[in-house]
Amino acid sequence: MDPRDQQAVLALFDQQLRRDAPGGEAVGDVVRRTGADGDWSGVLWSALRPETADAVIDGQVRYFSGLARPFEWKLYSYDTPHDLGERLRAAGFTPEPDETVMVGEAAHLTAGAGLPDGVRLEPVTGPAGVDLVARVHEQAFGTSSDRLREQLLVQLAKDPDTIDITVAMAGDVPVCSARMERYPGTDFAGLWGGGTLAEWRGRGIYRALVAHRARLAVAGGVRFLQVDASDDSRPILQRLGFTALCTTTPYVYEP
Repeated sequence: MDPRDQQAVLALFDQQLRRDAPGGEAVGDVVRRTGADGDWSGVLWSALRPETADAVIDGQVRYFSGLARPFEWKLYSYDTPHDLGERLRAAGFTPEPDETVMVGEAAHLTAGAGLPDGVRLEPVTGPAGVDLVARVHEQAFGTSSDRLREQLLVQLAKDPDTIDITVAMAGDVPVCSARMERYPGTDFAGLWGGGTLAEWRGRGIYRALVAHRARLAVAGGVRFLQVDASDDSRPILQRLGFTALCTTTPYVYEP
């Protein structure tokens, strides 16, 4: 992607998915989202000054703590002030691993490697499928899937048209899962998950799921696919045609 195009896409990303994010609420110098029934809550965008940053952070901590709800502050590499991460840690937030925000044009990502013999893709539409996704998540990432399971069940029940969840099955065994979240009114959809069991990695399943979701995106009129990529997935996505726009660090606060 040409550097000028890259800056234009970053500006569009910042406008549509942060400042004017679907479901976002502008409160002073931040845009936050308050999820219900286990849905995601957090700060999506901020424009803070050194002299006011600590007070704004404290205000958001008090707001979400009053709801007895954990939340996430999405800190991007171009956010201000430059020491915002240090201020969040001082306020009791815990940083998670850095991620790279990557974007690709959906129409250019639809061609992918075929699936290994005996592997098929199945759409997830209800609790039984969500349980399969949770199994993959726990085995692929080694972390609890309780919150993910709750979020997916809520989204499928409330807004099924905004999410496409797919699980790759080898016989009766789920070996990879991934989802695409649609953001109505924007040019973007987000790719999430993409966890593959260790013994099934390197066989093209992840790439096939990217292409599968790209085809769904094109059919739905989505122009760009966006990924918060880990260090493991970044080189794969670069080879597929994604471009790095910036980095982001999730800062988590547990009341």
